[in-house]
Amino acid sequence: MMRTIETSLESQGFRRIVGLDEAGRGPLAGPVVAAAVQVLPANFEAEIRDSKRLSPRKREMACEEILSTCLVGVGLATVDEIDELNILQATFLAMRRALEALPEKPELCLVDGQLEIPDLPWAQKAIIRGDNLSISIAAASIVAKVERDRLMDRYDEIYPVYNFGQNKGYATREHRDRIKQYGRCPLHRDSFRLAGGL
Repeated sequence: MMRTIETSLESQGFRRIVGLDEAGRGPLAGPVVAAAVQVLPANFEAEIRDSKRLSPRKREMACEEILSTCLVGVGLATVDEIDELNILQATFLAMRRALEALPEKPELCLVDGQLEIPDLPWAQKAIIRGDNLSISIAAASIVAKVERDRLMDRYDEIYPVYNFGQNKGYATREHRDRIKQYGRCPLHRDSFRLAGGL
């Protein structure tokens, strides 16, 4: 099991190590969702790795096991918050909300990417390609992706003309064509429209 970073940090005395990752920074529509996961000592039956490298079925299986065996917090930033703050700051907001939703507060946060979260009251470490190096971040990437996909599936029932259940809000050719045909809905981000994305 991929625990190299965690094993090293545990040997330094850290016990409550939490991985953080997000899903939904790039789409034209929908919220950005973040997850915070503390992996408790266990051997996973499911495959735990970068969510983008797992099939939807394997992601769902892994997510269910993570939710049942780990400490998990999930947070999101809405489309309005993305437009008001910008996508990076909205991502940090979603991550802070995920941490606040944890049943226990962390000693150390491992953040996927090259940037640390501003104004965090706990120690943290940004790790480039962290979802390939840290089991905690990989688990967070799976939870964030699955939770966001589930949200987009529900939005698909409300706004079926955009096929959110299939494209999850990303800028597929079909999604762009639907926007041209039907206009935008409240889930579409103004910040992408203003940047020429819509």
